[in-house]
Amino acid sequence: MAEAESELSNTVRILVATDCHLGYMEKDEIRRHDSFKAFEEICSIAEQKRVDFLLLAGDLFHENKPSRSTLVKAIEILRRHCLNDNPVPFQVVSDQTLNFQNSFGHVNYEDPHFNVGLPVFTIHGNHDDPAGVDNLSAVDILSACNLVNYFGKTVLGGSGVGQITLHPILIKKGSTAVALYGLGNIRDERLNRMFQTPHAVQWIRPESQEGCQVSDWFNILVLHQNRVKTNPKNAINEHFLPRFLDFIVWGHEHECLVDPQEVPGMGFHISQPGSSVATSLIDGESKPKHVLLLEIKGNQYRPTKIPLMSVRPFEYTEVILKDEADIDPNDQNSILEHLDKVVVKLIEKSRKKAVNRDELKLPLIRIKVDYSGFMTINPQRFGQKYVGKVANPQDILIFSKATRKAKGEGKIDDSERLRPEELNQQNIEALVAENNLKMEILPVNDLDIALHNFVNKDDKNAFYVCVQSNINETRNKIAKDSNTMKFDEEDLIVKVGECLEERVKQRSTQSKEPTQFTYADQSMEDFQGRSTSGIGPAVSFSDDDDTMQISTSKPSTRGRKGSSGASQNPTRGRGRGRGRGRGSSTMKQTTLDGAFRSSQRSASVAAATALQSAADDGDNLDSASSDSLENESNLPGRKRAAPRGRGRGSTQSSKRGRKSDNSTIHRMLMNNDDDDDDDDDDARKRLNKSQPRVTKNYGALRR
Repeated sequence: MAEAESELSNTVRILVATDCHLGYMEKDEIRRHDSFKAFEEICSIAEQKRVDFLLLAGDLFHENKPSRSTLVKAIEILRRHCLNDNPVPFQVVSDQTLNFQNSFGHVNYEDPHFNVGLPVFTIHGNHDDPAGVDNLSAVDILSACNLVNYFGKTVLGGSGVGQITLHPILIKKGSTAVALYGLGNIRDERLNRMFQTPHAVQWIRPESQEGCQVSDWFNILVLHQNRVKTNPKNAINEHFLPRFLDFIVWGHEHECLVDPQEVPGMGFHISQPGSSVATSLIDGESKPKHVLLLEIKGNQYRPTKIPLMSVRPFEYTEVILKDEADIDPNDQNSILEHLDKVVVKLIEKSRKKAVNRDELKLPLIRIKVDYSGFMTINPQRFGQKYVGKVANPQDILIFSKATRKAKGEGKIDDSERLRPEELNQQNIEALVAENNLKMEILPVNDLDIALHNFVNKDDKNAFYVCVQSNINETRNKIAKDSNTMKFDEEDLIVKVGECLEERVKQRSTQSKEPTQFTYADQSMEDFQGRSTSGIGPAVSFSDDDDTMQISTSKPSTRGRKGSSGASQNPTRGRGRGRGRGRGSSTMKQTTLDGAFRSSQRSASVAAATALQSAADDGDNLDSASSDSLENESNLPGRKRAAPRGRGRGSTQSSKRGRKSDNSTIHRMLMNNDDDDDDDDDDARKRLNKSQPRVTKNYGALRR
């Protein structure tokens, strides 16, 4: 008895699971609770087996922004099983501020305000990875609630492909020491290149101490990446990992290969627990689901796989119609009859497997039909007769044809088809190449990243952040490199092109990892006010990058960096400097003028700082009145063409960038025109609202 207690006090017991996908199919009346029941069972097993902690390898949530219902259910499950009076028998002896990237900086069970009896350690996956301006994940919410310990959140530093440093969580229990490394999901292409770049991935080893050498630590790595090598650049090779590791928990792959497999020549074992809920109806996910109980003592470990009993039964089979003797190619009824028999057999098979007859669940049924040489049938109509008998009546059948490649090379490995959500995707880079387009302003990679964040992470601000970041970068570059006293429109176009080339070269050394663009000096509240107004943006950017909120009764597009107004009427409202007579503008000019108006203002403001205040005082009222008069023939919110007779000693229209015979002061004022425009518009909008009669008076004076 004493020996058993001594062995238990020196043994670290870990329950390993991954890819819980909480919230999957939450709008389906039959399957909406499946992910939560499986997660509840995992937590119950952890309590029953009296493990030291629960280790999750990513994709705790199915959505990047889970619904309130999903968050509430997840918090309820964790509170029920994790908060209790059970003692935590291990210690974390590493620098916890490096392990946990939150404002508290320590493991959750050390907080005196919480009774944590079952610590949960988790990394993020590709479904719940950090996003947005603050780089936050849904897992950060659970971490802030002190319910989970979120680790493996790396900060990409350095230049080129980037650099990451992995600091292990050092856990001690009796004579056993465990170094737990975590690596949350990074885009596979980028991480692949980082592993092949010297010193890009740095592993911090534990320091030697009295009674504990470096070799005494049992090293575990938890990661969430592609393992299937359909495309070697889009997966992580096991041989990239360092040889000092002892055990690897591999997340992201849903097929359950929970038994540890040794990698030849590397000295470590890999366990792939797979998902706890079937998210793809394919053969790989029809295998029984398991979690792994890992017991570690010294440098030895003992794995025990535990089946999950609450998982919905799933039966999969494949049918090749031409190989079936009882099917007539010209008789659709014979095809239906044969497929009906197959479905009935699968339903009966799932019932025989059921352990608890009282809680018999509707099974998932999937039949892959090779219909080469036959006609197809409607899968929805076929499934109607199985409503109430199967959990997925609408997609029981999936039709395919055997390709020549498949016939020549044999059957394709099912594990290669584990992620159907990655099929049939198109990126901006491919679209640009297909249509032989040339990007003049924004790098293709940045737009590709913005599209990824918008679609996969539901980031409504993704394109705005992309455009704003590139505008600020180009504006700063132009303002720093240009001679503001000799700054023409042609120079601007050349400079913008040079800046684009520089950014493309800089980003070409990096892969398409979604970089976190910053919002410059724009606050989130301002942007949300713009995007939810429904009548157009209400933000205008001044020359010094400050942001002011303007309340107008008309839609305004001046603050937009993307040229939404230009798309309505690309031949009008080209800005004061372009003037009238340039109606047949090219797409390149529209894009430059619409997206980089702020860049022009920044370049010119330095040249006219001394004259700006004096010019504004005398000009704002007149120019605002003139704008009110001419706005009747222009789009709302567009920059106006140059008014005749601005009262500055010039009676003819002048175009920005053109040399004039007027005085030096006039030329400087015209170069500063865009800076005046911002002030003019402020005054104009206030005067239009409060003093509508000024327009008539000014018109009388002009006549």
